Amino acid sequence: LRNAGTTCTHAEGSMVGSLEFCTGKLGTRLIMVLGHTQCGAIAGATATHQAGGEVRAPGCALEGLLQGLASVAKEASDDLGPGVSQEKLVSHAVKVNVYNSMNFLLQFSEPIRELVRKGELDIQGGIYHLETGRVEFLGRSPRHDELLSSKVTLPPSMAIGSFRTTEDGTLEPKVALKMLKDGNQRFVSGVPVLGKVDRQVREALATKGQAPHTAVVGCADSRVPLETVFDALPGDLFVLRNAGNTCTHAEGSILGSLEFCTGALNTRLIFVLGHTACGALKGATAAYLSHGEKKANHALDVLLTELGTVVSQAQSQCGKKATADEIANKAIRLNVFHTMDFMLKHCEAIREKVRSGHLEIQGGIYHLETGRVEFLGHAPTQAEVLASDFTLPPSVKGLPVRTTTDGPMPSMEALQILKDGNKRFVTGEALAGNVTNGMRKALVKEGQAPLAAIVGCADSRAPLETVFDAMPGDIFVLRNAGNTCTHAEGSVLGSLEFCVAALQSKMVLVLGHTACGAIKGATATYLQSKSGNKPQVSKALDALLVGLSDVAKKASEELGEGATEAQIVDRTIKLNVFHTIDFLLKYSPLVREKVAAGEVEIQGGIYDLETGNVEFLGQSPAQDMLTKSGAKLPFYQRLIRCLCPKQFSSKQRTSPFPQQK
Repeated sequence: LRNAGTTCTHAEGSMVGSLEFCTGKLGTRLIMVLGHTQCGAIAGATATHQAGGEVRAPGCALEGLLQGLASVAKEASDDLGPGVSQEKLVSHAVKVNVYNSMNFLLQFSEPIRELVRKGELDIQGGIYHLETGRVEFLGRSPRHDELLSSKVTLPPSMAIGSFRTTEDGTLEPKVALKMLKDGNQRFVSGVPVLGKVDRQVREALATKGQAPHTAVVGCADSRVPLETVFDALPGDLFVLRNAGNTCTHAEGSILGSLEFCTGALNTRLIFVLGHTACGALKGATAAYLSHGEKKANHALDVLLTELGTVVSQAQSQCGKKATADEIANKAIRLNVFHTMDFMLKHCEAIREKVRSGHLEIQGGIYHLETGRVEFLGHAPTQAEVLASDFTLPPSVKGLPVRTTTDGPMPSMEALQILKDGNKRFVTGEALAGNVTNGMRKALVKEGQAPLAAIVGCADSRAPLETVFDAMPGDIFVLRNAGNTCTHAEGSVLGSLEFCVAALQSKMVLVLGHTACGAIKGATATYLQSKSGNKPQVSKALDALLVGLSDVAKKASEELGEGATEAQIVDRTIKLNVFHTIDFLLKYSPLVREKVAAGEVEIQGGIYDLETGNVEFLGQSPAQDMLTKSGAKLPFYQRLIRCLCPKQFSSKQRTSPFPQQK
């Protein structure tokens, strides 16, 4: 049996298995381990050892072999002491390696060991001298008798590690941490021992349940396989991974999972692992240094923006002259602590376990270049965070629903809630949407009490509840093309009167939006008529556009002759908001009276489709004048009263509002 270096270190499955076949099935009675002078493998391992420096992960199988033989070179160097020549060191290392291979066979093969014990087999060594052709016979290993008492039955790479189930109970944090350190050391040295999983292991884990000794929060980066990095078996680690090993946008998933692991599974160590050259932190650094010039169009953009807090802290610590790479490297370390702090700030169950000493949270950095994990210990701010007030994570907080038991909300308070909701929508921190059965039942049983009524456009790109991050019961919504009352006064006015009277909402918002198709069409209709081509009204849409063209005309007149069609459209969008507000004040005595009395506030706004921001325009410039004008009804309602006078007796006109509705 031959390989480079006459070693079993990296070929034990092949070497030991073959020798067991030879001595068992074939009845061979002697194993001779033969090294030779000027051995290239030993010389390479010796040179590697003498070069010193940090051991890095092997880049090829040969490097792995030389690192495996490094212990031989070290032992030879220790035997001879300092000051010996390279030639003498290699010569002695060859002999040490022969003994090591003999020892390996005795230590890790029970069949071979048993034959030696019985006297049916002998293991001896020798060195072949290339210069003379003679073999120097060394005899048995000095550790021969000692190793016959070994109880190990398999070589390291074939052994199945001690897997964990619920029968093993829990491990103290310091023991779990040592297992992580030992496992990473095996991984770096290229001698993992826990990679073999047989049917027995799988069945035990399935039937007896898991008892992981550590929960690891790591990065999703494919170069950082956590079980491999820590040489862990199935059942050892409870693994949570995402880009940037962060909780910022996954707190419901990450924290909830950690609560389960530290609670139901009783794991006592949480380990947060970042890594060098992290793409998420590099991207976050680039986004931060660009001063937010890139808009958050995707979930990834929002993630990078949120990591900007860590990058900002890193830049502050690195100084103004620091490069982007230097800031990113610092941010990688700070982000580990940031994630650890996040857990303590926003998870009461974890906080209590850490306070009591039952649970520990530690961090580390995995170095892609070497395979080594740098263990960082606790977060520097742990004591301070534990002393701070507990808060739920942002996306888990959720929002309550409003019912009649809450009573009417003051208009300015309602407006602020709309502004806050839009801000959450823009920054990707929306809270609405988590509606429970209890909330739905409360809305049915207790009734609605919307904080605001909104007249908006029917455009599918402007979903009002989403734009204002609102819960069911928050907003009384009226929508049509162009957010207008021109051709829907009976429906819109009647519905608004119901909302401000019966439901007692104090805030009305008329919301237009950029790139409005209805306004674009109305502007085109106006420009067509201005050029002498009278529009043909053959369908309802034509009538809608003609009705809105008066607003486009006013916008054009305000801008002057040089205005482009796009400029007229933008101006019309804004004027149309005020036009709708004025319509409500002009044609609804009920709304007008409530506004004049200060009981209801009507304001306008424009939703920007590109940014998600709502520009709040305030009151209509004509509000004061219109609240003092006489009562009017829309043309459609006046016409109905003329055609059907008997339906509008004095009794009917003075009846309670719900009956009028």
